[in-house]
Amino acid sequence: MTCTVDPMREFQALQEEIVRCRGCPRLVEWRERSAREKVRRFRDQEYWGRPIPAFGDPDASLVIVGLAPAAHGGNRTGRMFTGDRSGDWLFEALHRFGFANQPESTHRRDGLILRDAVIVAAARCAPPGNKPLPEEMNRCRSFLRRELTMFTSARVLVTLGQIAFRAFLAAWRENGKEPPGGLKFAHAGEWEFPGGMVLLSSYHPSQQNTLTGKLTRSMFHRIFRRARRIVDSRQPR
Repeated sequence: MTCTVDPMREFQALQEEIVRCRGCPRLVEWRERSAREKVRRFRDQEYWGRPIPAFGDPDASLVIVGLAPAAHGGNRTGRMFTGDRSGDWLFEALHRFGFANQPESTHRRDGLILRDAVIVAAARCAPPGNKPLPEEMNRCRSFLRRELTMFTSARVLVTLGQIAFRAFLAAWRENGKEPPGGLKFAHAGEWEFPGGMVLLSSYHPSQQNTLTGKLTRSMFHRIFRRARRIVDSRQPR
């Protein structure tokens, strides 16, 4: 008798493992202290204060790799990119190009649904100063590495920022796969991987980038317009 593994159940089990993780003492202390002390504008809210699981469908065509949750964004809401300015940019773009049912995301029960997309991150806990240490990145990358093996339907993978770009490539290599040559982070970089998946690199929609004009709406839209075209061109006919 053959025992088959349910991919969705396996993915959910991994997300539950992520939420329970206490492997980085500095991050555990920071995420929990941020959840206790809060900030004035969210003082009446109960914070999540734990690692953030993936958001979306593991069978999706589009995979998005972010950096890490914000102390008063994802660490508060418990959902990737939900409740901060970076998320405002991301979900507006995803909605514009048909990957989300609405352009805004404020909390976990706001009705947001991703369409043929899934969001993961290089680090799952909010780091002090938004800067995880190298050893914390290395430890957390095991989750990303395992998730990548589950994304068998991925047609496009978008990395948001240079740290996410490097984390993805490291996880890819740790899975025993060699990426194409000549990869160097740049906004709107594009490379096709063996098997047909396309990697798109983008600046992160952080306030540091968006308020200074390093990343504009049109530049960000270009990434997801391209992702939409690739996904649509590779759908079964």
